[in-house]
Amino acid sequence: MAEKYDLVILGAGTGGYVAAIRAAQLNLNVAVVEKSKLGGTCLHQGCIPSKALLRSAEVFKTVKQAEDFGVTSENPVLNFTKVMERKQAVVDQLYSGVQSLMKKGKIDIYHGIGRILGPSIFSPTPGTISVEYEEEGKENDMLIPSNVIVATGSRPKTLPGLTLDETDILSSNGALELKDLPASLSIIGGGVIGVEWASMFADFGVDVTVFEYMDRLLPTEDKDISKEMEKSLTQKGVTIYTNTAVNASEIKKSKKGMEVPFSKNKKDDMLHTEKVLVSVGREANVKNIGLENTDIIVEKGVIKVNKHYQTKESHIYAIGDVIGGMQLAHVASHEGIAAVEHLARKDPHPVDPQLVARCIYSSPEAASVGMTEEEAKEAGYNVKTGKFPFQAVGKALVQGDTSGFVKFVTDDATQDLLGVHMIGPHVTDMISEAALAKLLDATHWEVAASIHPHPSLSEAVGEAALAVDGKQIHG
Repeated sequence: MAEKYDLVILGAGTGGYVAAIRAAQLNLNVAVVEKSKLGGTCLHQGCIPSKALLRSAEVFKTVKQAEDFGVTSENPVLNFTKVMERKQAVVDQLYSGVQSLMKKGKIDIYHGIGRILGPSIFSPTPGTISVEYEEEGKENDMLIPSNVIVATGSRPKTLPGLTLDETDILSSNGALELKDLPASLSIIGGGVIGVEWASMFADFGVDVTVFEYMDRLLPTEDKDISKEMEKSLTQKGVTIYTNTAVNASEIKKSKKGMEVPFSKNKKDDMLHTEKVLVSVGREANVKNIGLENTDIIVEKGVIKVNKHYQTKESHIYAIGDVIGGMQLAHVASHEGIAAVEHLARKDPHPVDPQLVARCIYSSPEAASVGMTEEEAKEAGYNVKTGKFPFQAVGKALVQGDTSGFVKFVTDDATQDLLGVHMIGPHVTDMISEAALAKLLDATHWEVAASIHPHPSLSEAVGEAALAVDGKQIHG
């Protein structure tokens, strides 16, 4: 069977299904091809399930500290089965919501593997999509679109010589399916995902070790954020090795558990742990989707696109993790909207990485937008900073969490706001104020002029803005 569409989208993750909804809003005849479930990695194996587990870890930690708030709660016990059931219930509810949205938009869904075909009897240009099914005997469907969006996402990376068996050596996918908590866990990689898992498992009472090859955790974030995060995780009992190389190909199972050989300062050592979690990034899903049948260019493992997300085949677009860049669900969504609006002859605004908020949902949380202090200096700016601790904020004291700070990075010559960095309670919710300030090209003193409610955690934002000029009130 051959069906014609204005747009066919390969992949129904966050970027793909949002693009489909926007296309439907613009009255385009649209279809989505998805080999698994609508919602993709973010909904089923990433953002949502991991944050549900982090919330359970936060509640468990809070209950253990209940005496500090005058509430007696003796010997709280974690029921990990219930934790995982709640995680799945959250995912299922949101999955149902996505299905309803697709139905509302009258979007056709093909549950199979989509491959791009070259020029054929269906079309003189590449872009016809062959939908292949696992069911034996079911014939392929042929979709003939005017435009295609590739939104096939990414999958967890591993290290050379290290196989992810998802039993003893886990990716985040395997960690989300654990039936029981391990007594001990070694995490290879101290980036965003590694830090979130370290925080979660430590709050669940697991003995956690983190190995990071670079000289600090969160190497892409501001150094002050990295330092504070390392301090907080260490206080939780997490053992952290930086400037450390794990000899991945030599990891093996023994009577004492998993043997993890590593090298620090040219000295070899060994750690025994129950399970190993590999958190060294993700790689784009560019194979087996028919790119070889087109002129689409793949560089360094990702699809090359222009500012409108067009590939070398101008009617074929690509968005999300498959094009590299900021591998964030909210970025993929906005790239999808921009791609759809461009092919619909609108005038969209492409995503500007400097305006995108980045969030880490560990405990403490961290969030940022724009340049780090180091990046700003390397770019030639005459940098001026302001910093304010949550310890001096009344609402933080009321909530019982005074860790962390808010930091502004500005250009002393123009007073332009270059970046804002936060670590502490609920900063993933507060970073949007800073992102809006960046979007509106606000200065730090304009942020300071906004009256922040008292008592609120957001007072730290206003005070940090004042601190750039040494005018903070409570510091």
